[in-house]
Amino acid sequence: MTRDPLRYPTPALDEAYVRAALAAADAADPRDVPVGAVVFDAEGRELARAANAREATGDPTAHAEILALRRAAQVAGDGWRLTDATLAVTLEPCTMCAGALVLARVRRLVFGAWEPKTGAVGSLWDVVRDRRLNHRPEVRGGVLESECAARLDAFFRTQRP
Repeated sequence: MTRDPLRYPTPALDEAYVRAALAAADAADPRDVPVGAVVFDAEGRELARAANAREATGDPTAHAEILALRRAAQVAGDGWRLTDATLAVTLEPCTMCAGALVLARVRRLVFGAWEPKTGAVGSLWDVVRDRRLNHRPEVRGGVLESECAARLDAFFRTQRP
């Protein structure tokens, strides 16, 4: 019997998911903040990946999570619902992205670095665990936190003289 990776996630699996998100971040346009997101199905297969593209596209909603969720919904073939999916991202989602993953009914969220200024999964707000909402994904934060934070720190060092 194979174990459903969504029902029985392991730290090693979550690290592999965040490493995939780090690879997506590494592929970001150099003008964009290097945040990567990857959506996996219930068997652990990758459905979609994306990196931030706000600067590249001129679209304020082009966060990695939003782009990955849009692509995953197209690939999954169940309309907009991603009920058996895991979203892995290198940075704690903002309010927009946290709201989008709740609305998409994502089952699990795994992320790397915490974001004290805009994080909406426990740092500044906690959108995904608000009991007033009809869906609350399982959350695991701080996975490969130092590696994820290092990418962001390196990017912002080049932006500030």
